[in-house]
Amino acid sequence: MDSSEKQKSKTRSLREWFHRKRKKSNPFHLSEFSDGGEYEDDDHSLDDVFARSMEMEPCILTNELRVFVGTWNVAGRSPVGSLAVDLEEWLNLKDAADMYVLGFQEIVPLNTLTVIGAEDPTEATKWNLLIGKTLNNKYGCPWLTPMLNPISSDDYHYEKIPEYERRRRSVSSRPTNLLRGWQRNQHEGPNGYSMYKLMASKKMVGVFISVWMKSELLRKCCVSNVKVCSVACGIMGYLGNKGSVSVSMSIEGTSFCFIAAHLASGERKGDEGRRNHQVSEIFKRTSFPRLPQDDDNSHPLTILGHDRIFWFGDLNYRLCLEDNLARQLINMQDWRALQEFDQLQKEQEDGGVFQGWKEGNIEFAPTYKYSSSNGNRYSGGLPSRSGEKQRTPAWCDRILWYGKGVKQLSYFRSESKFSDHRPVSALFSTQIEVVNPTNPRVIPFSTNLPTINPPNHTGQSKDDEEDRSTLLSLIVKDIKAPATFLQKL
Repeated sequence: MDSSEKQKSKTRSLREWFHRKRKKSNPFHLSEFSDGGEYEDDDHSLDDVFARSMEMEPCILTNELRVFVGTWNVAGRSPVGSLAVDLEEWLNLKDAADMYVLGFQEIVPLNTLTVIGAEDPTEATKWNLLIGKTLNNKYGCPWLTPMLNPISSDDYHYEKIPEYERRRRSVSSRPTNLLRGWQRNQHEGPNGYSMYKLMASKKMVGVFISVWMKSELLRKCCVSNVKVCSVACGIMGYLGNKGSVSVSMSIEGTSFCFIAAHLASGERKGDEGRRNHQVSEIFKRTSFPRLPQDDDNSHPLTILGHDRIFWFGDLNYRLCLEDNLARQLINMQDWRALQEFDQLQKEQEDGGVFQGWKEGNIEFAPTYKYSSSNGNRYSGGLPSRSGEKQRTPAWCDRILWYGKGVKQLSYFRSESKFSDHRPVSALFSTQIEVVNPTNPRVIPFSTNLPTINPPNHTGQSKDDEEDRSTLLSLIVKDIKAPATFLQKL
């Protein structure tokens, strides 16, 4: 047997050993991972090498988290049962995410009673029930939680797992267990069903945020310091017809902040300045102070203190373009030319707002304002129609982000005709840092195995001793990148 064949034989032996160990420790082991059976004699010696390689100091692991962010101005309309079809299309459940973060505007009509009167949680509860039913019914799981423990408050945040229970559920130090937990089909929870839990919910007049996470992930990672905050900056600078509701949380060692906002309306010259000012006020006045029940770990007190930040909502920035010219470009579907007149992008370039923030490429039609009598066309235009408001179409509904380690996978609008705005969504892939208390190495891996390319191992061994050295080096490499190793299989 020449050296090349020896190398292949040793590598194949390692693969078979890794499969057996993963199958033994993983009750959800995939059937296509064969046992091999012909390398049983190598099992104990490879076990010893693997065990010794893991007896080291703490480290940080990185895991992929798929976050769906959506925004929708529902024009003061209460949700109805038939809206579940529209919700399913908006949430894009064919490509389920680990988290769903949904921001709404005008879940109640913006009249004197709702703006000045006491907060009423009724509409927030209705939306949470419909969202939960839509997320959990998709894979056949009956929606029981609202009936057993209804969420009646518009200011809700997840009650974290007690410390002793969290330690019991903490991530194991063995990479095989980590792989078992994170590389399972994330669409499946107990009994093969998908389960989502409400993590946070906050309402301020018509602005509303609702954050959901897979129960499977809650069993695998620590979610802590869940906090909510609202900032009213509407009429006279402090009423809640405009403003924001925000959620702060830490997922393992990474902090997240989600801001759902509704900014000042208007398409007259100078209205963009009012919007910019409200953004500034939200940055200034949003805070997440420490609470007595917080853990010992530090957490961000302000928006910009977080690692990953997502800002979304009816930001109301318009097109600086005559109405008839805007409609011509829309008919031509020339989105690039239309974006040259986008007010938000212009304000960013001029340093007026959101400097350094990112937004995906807009490849869809403006989301506002659609006719209430005919949801297929924009309101106004020529010839003018009686009773319709004359509004130049615009991308009022936007999703921005800030921070490293965030990749946008999609940015699109849905076609629900429920209101005069179209809902907008974005899917993100981001990284969370998981502290492993027993190993110092950084072990990056991803749940999205098909996108990982296998490494090219080069070099030839000359004798048996060199073969053993090569095998040990392969073990070390595969410990450092287990997802890459699995991709080769």
